[in-house]
Amino acid sequence: MTGGALQGARLLIVGPPGAGKGTQAGRIAESYGIPAISTGDIFRANVKNETPLGLQVKAIMAAGDYVPDSLTNELIEDRLGQADAVNGFLLDGYPRTADQVAFLDSLLAGKGEELTAVVQLVADRDEIVERLRKRALEQGRSDDTEEAIRHRQDVYLRETGPLIAEYGDRGLLLEVDGLGTVDEVAARVDDALSSRGIRPAAAA
Repeated sequence: MTGGALQGARLLIVGPPGAGKGTQAGRIAESYGIPAISTGDIFRANVKNETPLGLQVKAIMAAGDYVPDSLTNELIEDRLGQADAVNGFLLDGYPRTADQVAFLDSLLAGKGEELTAVVQLVADRDEIVERLRKRALEQGRSDDTEEAIRHRQDVYLRETGPLIAEYGDRGLLLEVDGLGTVDEVAARVDDALSSRGIRPAAAA
């Protein structure tokens, strides 16, 4: 970790399926010297390592149920308490509900911290659908139909709409055009974060 500009860079990234969120999350983490923390990765790591929380998650998922907010919050609290997240983090896939937003606010406030910014990748829905359809065909995934892809877009909008509105009201939202090459989108992310005084490690 280098430079004061990175101290406390606490970020979220949101974006529809197919907008390249995972790719950009990894790039931000590397460039800004903060860990990318995906709830899916946390679930898998805890299940694999058979931690007490992981065993709970495994049992819930085996029963075909959703992991409740309370358990997801515990996993996030544990992960944000680890040494590599002390000087900032990038959350991907969390928070997803109003209760999770409130928990994260409370968790950070308890440390005298708050979110720095929320990066929102935005992209034309039809272009994303077309991109994902092409990818499915190239990879031979005939079950990934246009209907299925559009359904995932609907779920994303339903889940994240209220959260985006909330963070927008707080003035935390940074809208970034998610269409284009990885480098083009990454440059836009850098520009957006720079507007909040958050710069890559090499520039800090």
